[in-house]
Amino acid sequence: MIITKVELIPVSTPLVKPFIMPGTRITHIHSVLLKLHTDEGIVGYGDSGDTSTWYRGETQESMTAMIANHIAPAFLIGQDPLAIEKIVGQMDTFVRDNNQAKALVDFALHDLKGKALGVPVYQLLGGKNADASVQGWVASAGPVDQVVAEAVQAHENGFCLIKLKSDGNSDHDVDNVREVRAALGDSARIVVDANGFWNYDQALKTMRRLDRYGMECIEQPVPHWDIEGMARLRTRIDTPIFADESAQELHNIREIIERRAADGLFIKMQKAGGLLKAQRWLTMARLADMAVMSGCMIGSGLEASPSAHLMIANNWASQFTHENLGPLIINNQWENAEQKITQDIALNVPVFADGKLYPNEGPGFGIELNEEFIASHITEGKQTVTVGELVGV
Repeated sequence: MIITKVELIPVSTPLVKPFIMPGTRITHIHSVLLKLHTDEGIVGYGDSGDTSTWYRGETQESMTAMIANHIAPAFLIGQDPLAIEKIVGQMDTFVRDNNQAKALVDFALHDLKGKALGVPVYQLLGGKNADASVQGWVASAGPVDQVVAEAVQAHENGFCLIKLKSDGNSDHDVDNVREVRAALGDSARIVVDANGFWNYDQALKTMRRLDRYGMECIEQPVPHWDIEGMARLRTRIDTPIFADESAQELHNIREIIERRAADGLFIKMQKAGGLLKAQRWLTMARLADMAVMSGCMIGSGLEASPSAHLMIANNWASQFTHENLGPLIINNQWENAEQKITQDIALNVPVFADGKLYPNEGPGFGIELNEEFIASHITEGKQTVTVGELVGV
């Protein structure tokens, strides 16, 4: 079996309710849908999830260009799609950074391989450690009363952890945590995510005010490059620090471990560069005895699937709480077991119920594409890019 054609489809999915972060108001998820076609008729799917110039530095245009102009002709067309280790190794050797683009390729390869072998992706990753992954809720930034109301609803709907997004205003962040703690009680697990937008001085002063509220952790309090600052901060506050933007490549993880800069780590499949590299990433975390939470780039049921499969297969990761909520955030829902999601790239979105995520059981990611939705949500002014048999490559 060989790969004969690569399709890259730019899709923009509207959010029912905007999601607010520091300096960012997300109204649409601008993603890239990848289809890998083979000479045996098996097609592998992947969805990049939302693109972000400030988080990953990648866009629909950059991912499409990198895959269509470089990765596809050099490492995909005419190649064996089951040789995932070889293809990922070639991408890492000859394509610097661009981890979201690499992850998109990795996702589609795993989906294709699962379909070829007739097994779910979680079987490729070691089999089940759990039936579902426990999920925390990520609340959009906003007025205190709005944040508290969302946190209370999330808790009532079975989400055991509540993450509060900073809006860049330290006083507001403190108000949010204080009021959410009062509303939910002492046992509630609360996280604040600064997304690296605080400087060291701001982080220290804010965290000393927040320490009294017994938070689960503070996520990425300082810029991604300031691992030394994160290590200094960790010795001066009581709240555990989890690294997200700082924890990308394996050498970043090693530095965080060696500097004792964090108590735990946040992984995203797109940040790690795909499922294969994420497994190495998790091994580093396990060796350092560091808890791991898996987030998402906010995306479709297809985008949520790689993490959903890995988080129930990996023995280390399966014991922790994750935040892989893209379809729920997009559709402003708490579950989809009863309230089916129809506005999605996937026809059969994995099931979210009682604060847990259950991956689909079919071959590969078990995802069927909602071709009607995809066709009607092609990003305005853009079109599908095809490499392979249709263009004579």
